[in-house]
Amino acid sequence: MAREKRRIKKIDNITARQVTFSKRRRGIFKKADELSVLCDADVALIIFSATGKLFEFSSSRMRDILGRYNLHASNINKVMGQPSPYHQVENCNLSRLSQEVEDKTKQLRKLRGEDLEGLNLEELQRLEKMLESGLSRVSEKKGEFLMSQISSLEKRGSELVDENRRLRERVVTMEMAKTMALKEAVETESATTNVSSYDSGAPLEDDFSDTSLKLGLPSWE
Repeated sequence: MAREKRRIKKIDNITARQVTFSKRRRGIFKKADELSVLCDADVALIIFSATGKLFEFSSSRMRDILGRYNLHASNINKVMGQPSPYHQVENCNLSRLSQEVEDKTKQLRKLRGEDLEGLNLEELQRLEKMLESGLSRVSEKKGEFLMSQISSLEKRGSELVDENRRLRERVVTMEMAKTMALKEAVETESATTNVSSYDSGAPLEDDFSDTSLKLGLPSWE
């Protein structure tokens, strides 16, 4: 029995409509990805949901594909009219730039390890040399960066050593000054004590001598 063809119409139920939209959108994106891989085609899809939300898929950069589309549409419109010599030159330049963008895009894919199936041995060897050359430049740049970092760290280490030495010298100077000040204070205190003892003993001798003379006592000398 033949399968009855289902009529396509708007789904009235909002929930069912959203579920169907999500499933169909994923299915379309999957088919577009398969088409791009199987046929080496540049595919771009733009979908706006009923709520205005944007969903997009592109096999390469969306901007590049849209630029090619706009260029193609512009060329068709100009072919249908009567383009001037200036427009012809402009179209030629745009076509050349578009071709260059396409070539660079394919080259970038190959450098990323994509789309290598159709390359022969010579092309693979040429690609390998390009990658080795690029890797060498990256390694060289990395080495320069590391050496710069090491030089900066060594300079900073030297500055820290000098600063540590200056701090040690300041500490030693302060300790010596403190020791000298303490020694001078001790010597001053000792000298003051000796002077005080000498001054306090002298009047006793004088008073004793005077008293002896006044009383007529014999002298002890």
